[in-house]
Amino acid sequence: MPWSTREIAELAGTSLRAVRHYHDIGLLDEPERRSNGYKQYGVDHLVRLLRIKRLVALGFSLTQIDGMRDGGDSREDLTDLQALDDELEATIERLRQARADVGALLRHKGRSDVPLRFAAVDDRSDVPEADRRFLTVMDTVLGTDALSAYADLLDQRPDPVALELNDLPADADEETRQALAERLVPYVHALRVRHSGLHPLLSEAPKGPRHASRAVGEALTQLYNPAQVDVMGRLGALLAERNPPG
Repeated sequence: MPWSTREIAELAGTSLRAVRHYHDIGLLDEPERRSNGYKQYGVDHLVRLLRIKRLVALGFSLTQIDGMRDGGDSREDLTDLQALDDELEATIERLRQARADVGALLRHKGRSDVPLRFAAVDDRSDVPEADRRFLTVMDTVLGTDALSAYADLLDQRPDPVALELNDLPADADEETRQALAERLVPYVHALRVRHSGLHPLLSEAPKGPRHASRAVGEALTQLYNPAQVDVMGRLGALLAERNPPG
């Protein structure tokens, strides 16, 4: 016995409005009518309606589905399916990353704002709050390779001379600043040798070195005290002097 519009909508798990809309846009063929004027749907209509519902659930637009009718260009259908598969793969990866981030927050009771790739920092007491905030900025501006090198660097315990920079008071005198910058040169040079990805730290930034340099500069100025920023500037000058480009 043929189905009415309401019955076929219920069988397909969709709405009357959806069925009528599919008719209006030519996505679902109009059925024959009974002598009383009511539509009578058959199995072919049900199969078509279920296929539309399935493809919509997968993420296809009604326009795409209209082009995927039986007897259509199968090559185009495969292209659409491949594009959807790629999109779903990217979505799954984003969700996997999001779940890992949420897991990290749960482990630290929601208190951490350190990016997931630097999550090991959360379990260490020797990383100052300023450094934790700086990591968030770096995670935003650096490229993938530079971030990996930076994460590898943070897996190691800092040298005592680096801890001196962390503890440097804002009113440190000129002599103290210069002496600390001098002692940091061999330490930073050794880091660059062990972690080659650190050398082009900003040059391969996704938004360009200028954008990255400005963001990093602002972060340094706002997160660290004047003496620490001054020592970093002196250190950069000494490294450039002793290891000129090329």
